[in-house]
Amino acid sequence: MQNTFSGHDENLTGKLLIATPHLADTFFAQSVIYLCSHSASQGAIGLIINKRVLKPSIDEILAQLSISPIPPKKQLPLCLGGPVDHDRGFVLHTSECHYEGGLAVSPDIQMTANLSVLKDVANGRGPTRALMALGHAAWSAGQLETEILKDTSWFVAPANHDILFSTQYSTKWREALSSINIDPLLLSNTTGEA
Repeated sequence: MQNTFSGHDENLTGKLLIATPHLADTFFAQSVIYLCSHSASQGAIGLIINKRVLKPSIDEILAQLSISPIPPKKQLPLCLGGPVDHDRGFVLHTSECHYEGGLAVSPDIQMTANLSVLKDVANGRGPTRALMALGHAAWSAGQLETEILKDTSWFVAPANHDILFSTQYSTKWREALSSINIDPLLLSNTTGEA
């Protein structure tokens, strides 16, 4: 199995990070993270897209923000985006709609924390596909590269809308591995220590 990441000069913005068995006993066990921003000199920010949040519900969040109608007219999946800033929400969405302060991750995906996107989704408008993440994951300059190349903590894979926006959280890790021809059943949970 070879990682698709070649080194420090490569920009991973818009790619998926897939947790390897080295992270089995950590917060990131079997995580799939969409990288919203990455540079070797600035570090990286991403959203875990496969850890479902049951409480608070999206209806409770919309009520706290005084956004109606509740329930929303369009489905908005909710996930735990990472261990940083749990009280802050980010919406990852297709980019046919643009919002002030939004970050263009790729030509077809944006991330925004603007309430306008939540209002649009609640009213059945807005982006075709979206998900909301509470919190995010972050790495300092060089940290992610070390975790990929030296610690073998992450596989890197191309992102696609089906994996990003699926509500089948429990299968996203396996689907992401399959997208780079890795069979999760062949991965070992051991690190090879003698």
